[in-house]
Amino acid sequence: MARLDSLDVLSRKILKSKLQGERRSKNRGHSVEFADHRPYVAGDDLRFVDWNIYGRLEQLFLKLFLEEQDLTIHILIDISASLSVGKPSKELFIKKLAAALGYVSLVNNNRLTISSFSEGVKGQLKNMRGRNYIGAMAEFLLSSDCEGLSHFDSSCRQLVAGRIGSGVMIVLSDFLFKEGFDTGLRRLISRQYDLYVIQVLSPEELAPELTGDLKLVDIEDTDTAEITISGALLKYYKRNITTYCNELKDFCARRGAAYVLANSADSVESLTLNYLRRIRLLR
Repeated sequence: MARLDSLDVLSRKILKSKLQGERRSKNRGHSVEFADHRPYVAGDDLRFVDWNIYGRLEQLFLKLFLEEQDLTIHILIDISASLSVGKPSKELFIKKLAAALGYVSLVNNNRLTISSFSEGVKGQLKNMRGRNYIGAMAEFLLSSDCEGLSHFDSSCRQLVAGRIGSGVMIVLSDFLFKEGFDTGLRRLISRQYDLYVIQVLSPEELAPELTGDLKLVDIEDTDTAEITISGALLKYYKRNITTYCNELKDFCARRGAAYVLANSADSVESLTLNYLRRIRLLR
């Protein structure tokens, strides 16, 4: 937590918000921090004329100031049954990462909303701001059990219908949806939002070490498949999972979203303090 105190969430876009806050944007406003000058234009507010410059140059220039705006952080976490599998657990990795990102948001007085989804949006904490909400955030994450089917598109549709403001949207999931990811993610693509897609897979999903005759059971909908493991089948699987992850990555890149693939065996601390700073989600 002490190391997280020095970080803040960074928006790659110049975001406009209806709420006054403490976020210094690149827009020009009327705060107390001077930014630049520009020539006076008829109709400008005379209160912002720099009379010192006028005294020297006999020309009218306006003072420009950094505008203070509110930044809203939306963290969307997958709590469908598939997140409970994996060693180490994908569920634990995602909740630790959500807690770290939420903590950084709260200590910097950003507005934070955390939503969980499976068949739809299952729970939500809206518009938290400040350190006083850290306990509520932790309780929300700890009490969100991973169960049920995943319906990503309907969850995104429900989320978009109720969202407020503009800011950074972070989606934490394994993205292993039978329906696919594209329709749901299209709902989250917006000029007003910086979208970060963080896909978390377990070591067993990235490089399974299986042998023999097996009956596989889908943990969410109980679909079954009987297979015989061979070297060729494992190579086929690895090629397919790599292709799927690359398709998700390319989908995000074409639409200006950031994509991160994380292994649940990796360190959440290293991901947060190092990699997320390199891609400028944090600074």
